[in-house]
Amino acid sequence: MIRVRSLALALSAMLLMSTAAACGSGGDDAPKNVSAETAALGTLTPGVIKVAVQPYAPYTSVQGGRIVGLDGDILASVAKELDLKVEPEVTDFAGMLAGVQSRRVDLTVGGVAWSEERQKQGLFTDPPYYSPPAMAVRSGKTYKTVSDLEGLNLGTVEGYVWVKSIQAVPAAKLHAYPDANGVFDDLGAGRVDVGFLDPLLIIAARKQRPDLKIDTEYLTPPTAAQVKAKPAYQYFQPYQTGFYLPKKATRLERAISAQIDAMYASGEMEKLVRKYGGDPKQFLVPAADVAPARRGVDRPQDWTPPSIAQ
Repeated sequence: MIRVRSLALALSAMLLMSTAAACGSGGDDAPKNVSAETAALGTLTPGVIKVAVQPYAPYTSVQGGRIVGLDGDILASVAKELDLKVEPEVTDFAGMLAGVQSRRVDLTVGGVAWSEERQKQGLFTDPPYYSPPAMAVRSGKTYKTVSDLEGLNLGTVEGYVWVKSIQAVPAAKLHAYPDANGVFDDLGAGRVDVGFLDPLLIIAARKQRPDLKIDTEYLTPPTAAQVKAKPAYQYFQPYQTGFYLPKKATRLERAISAQIDAMYASGEMEKLVRKYGGDPKQFLVPAADVAPARRGVDRPQDWTPPSIAQ
C-alpha cells in the first residue's frame, strides 16, 4: 500500500510486534502431517506462514482471522499452492518491516515498495503488482504532468514520500494529514487541488463517498532529466511492490516468487486487480526502470519482471 515510508520508522517499532494483536498462533493450531516439501520452505512453524500486516483496506485488513484485500487475496492463492496456513499478526507499517528484519514473522504484505536499502535487510519477491503515481482530483479537473502541479495545493499523508516530491514542486503548497480521510475531506471541500494517495484507496473512496465528487488520474512520470535536476521527483514515478521476507528465507522467497509469476501467466493476477477496481495496464505492466533497478542487486542480470501482455 502502498505506502513508501522511511526505514527509520522501523527503528521505533522493534518492540511493537511483541505486543501486537495476534489473530492466530502456532502451537496446537499448527497443521498436522506437514509434507516434507512444505516443511522445507523453512517457515518459523512448519506448515504455517506468519504474516505481519496493518489494516489498510482495500490492500490489507484482517477479518475473522483472515487477511483480505488485494494483497490478502494474492497471498491466499500463493499459500494454497504451497500448502501453508496463513497466520496474521496486526501491527503498523514500521512494525511490519521490523518484524521481518528481526525474523519474528515469515513475511509482510501490503504494498511494501522495493528499495535498494530495504533489500539489504530483507528479501523481496517478484512484484505482485506495480504502483502507479495516482492522484485524487475533483471531478472535471485534469492534471497530467508535474508542471501542471505548480502553484497548486497538494495533499498527502504525513510520512509518505510524496511529501518530499510535493515540497520540490515550484510554488506548490503542501497539506499533510494524519490519514487519508483528511486528504479526501479537504479535496471535497476545495481546500486541496490534488491528493497523492495509493490508487486503490482513491478508487474505494470514490465508491464509498460519492458526495466528494472525485476522480482518479495518473501522473505522467517525470523524465530522467527532471529527476536528475530534482531528485525528490523520483517519488512521482511508479514503483514496484513486493512481499518482504527475512534475509535468510531464500527458499520461501523463491517459492512465492514462482507462484506470483504463475498468477501473471494464468490471468489470475489481472482478475484480482480488476476485482478491486484497478486498471491492470497500470498495475501489472512494469515501468522501464524496474528491471535495471534490481538486476545485479537482488536479481540476476537477465531477470525479467513479470508483466501481463500489452
